Amino acid sequence: MEQEKRYSELTEYQLKQEIAELKEKARKAEQLGIVNEFAVLERKALMAEAYLLDPNDFSAGEIYGIEGDPGTYFKIDYLNGVFAWGYRLGGDGKEEALPISLLTRKKSS
Repeated sequence: MEQEKRYSELTEYQLKQEIAELKEKARKAEQLGIVNEFAVLERKALMAEAYLLDPNDFSAGEIYGIEGDPGTYFKIDYLNGVFAWGYRLGGDGKEEALPISLLTRKKSS
């Protein structure tokens, strides 16, 4: 049995193939009404997409929108790999990590 590679070890082409495959599986799960599987596959695709982005395009101290959550903003305290650590503005102030693929262009401060 072939061991799965980490997303960090895949080429851009392989990542794009993986994302397409995950999105297709998620679409099928959604059609079949398998909500849990759909959510897991969508999250995996978001993680793979994070590896296609450059963490250097995101900056600590900056504020970003959150994909799929309009009107909610996230302030980055620091980056660790493809994860942005920080907190949601107007939230409970608890630190959390989001894959950078969930962050949208900066909110003008």
